[in-house]
Amino acid sequence: MGARVRGQRDHDVVLFGATGFVGRLTAAYLAEHAPSGVRVALAGRSPERLAAVRDDLGPAAAAWPLVRVDAADPDSVRALARSTDVVATTVGPYLRYGLPLVHACAEAGTDYADLTGEVLFVRESLDTCADAARDSGARIVHSCGFDSVPSDIGVLLLAERVRADGEGTLEDTTLVVRSMRGGVSGGTVDSARAMAQAVAADRSLAKLVVDPYALSPDRDAEPDAGASPDSVRIRRDASIGAWVGPFVMAPYNTRVVRMSNALQGWAYGRTFRYREAMAYGDDLAAPLRAVGVSVGLAVGLAGLAFGPTRAVLDRFLPAPGEGPDEESRRNGGFDIEIRTRTTTGGVYRAVVAAQGDPGYQATAVMLGESALALTLDGDALPDIAGVLTAASGIGVRLAERLRTAGFTLTVDRP
Repeated sequence: MGARVRGQRDHDVVLFGATGFVGRLTAAYLAEHAPSGVRVALAGRSPERLAAVRDDLGPAAAAWPLVRVDAADPDSVRALARSTDVVATTVGPYLRYGLPLVHACAEAGTDYADLTGEVLFVRESLDTCADAARDSGARIVHSCGFDSVPSDIGVLLLAERVRADGEGTLEDTTLVVRSMRGGVSGGTVDSARAMAQAVAADRSLAKLVVDPYALSPDRDAEPDAGASPDSVRIRRDASIGAWVGPFVMAPYNTRVVRMSNALQGWAYGRTFRYREAMAYGDDLAAPLRAVGVSVGLAVGLAGLAFGPTRAVLDRFLPAPGEGPDEESRRNGGFDIEIRTRTTTGGVYRAVVAAQGDPGYQATAVMLGESALALTLDGDALPDIAGVLTAASGIGVRLAERLRTAGFTLTVDRP
């Protein structure tokens, strides 16, 4: 990695997009949990709105600087990257607004964390910024929220435990979301809309989007994944006592986990096979719900790509910056189980769970702790730079931080 002395810039960490819904939640988390002495700044287009956010954060944030940055202004984006050791950004859709900041951080040697769930954005980041980030020593860490920390860190913990036990490497590995309570983020919808529009405008991108190894840093070195490695058959899973079927975030999360495997030299194994599913209950209507979700997802994505139907859907879908009230965010949560079989025949299970709406409350914790890890834990992080994932760029240190923040992250042998 390139060498960089910490603490010589104006800020330790800048939160860009602090006036957005998740941005405000992340700012509140940092105000409560950032250790004294960490120099935090808030960035966005409107100094007045930034000041209003800061005023709501209490005494801990009263002296935080406010930085005016417009994602469409390259000069202000470059100045932001040069002013801080770490940038955490909630400004999306990232495919539309995010690449200038990634380029600026890669060139300036500035660590970076975001909340993207956009395959096309991360692929572009890999193709255009990885070399510069490696040269400068920057860690460009994508997907530090519910997309895709539970999947990414959960599989990493499994692989670490299997390695420590001398049980070979991972083979068949399946994540099942046992329960999930929370709303749909307006930002997530906007990201899906941007992806659908990009593919509609350039049909050649469709092949990339469906490639199970779309985010591999070395696609030619990946194994033949077969016709549909991500497919999940609607069936009853006796191990969890429920019907399982498609999970809305699986098409993105699975690619991130495979990217982590490749970035770590295929440490999970060359025969690692990974998929994700959702539990739909164990009543008579459970398989019908699973079918309904499958059809709804296909119709929804197709609708977002087509102008007239997109206009209709936009009337009912949450807009960027909108989100649930405090009680709903507090009462949300998720409970995820990941099971694997190793090359020696060992069977392991990881559990990742947390209280708080996954896309809002829990995501603010995950992004906040990712930013603090990049800011404070340099010697404990993996010795790597480039365009990365949470597992490859922050590693088990993020799991330790999330446990301290109240998350459940365990591995056992059932």
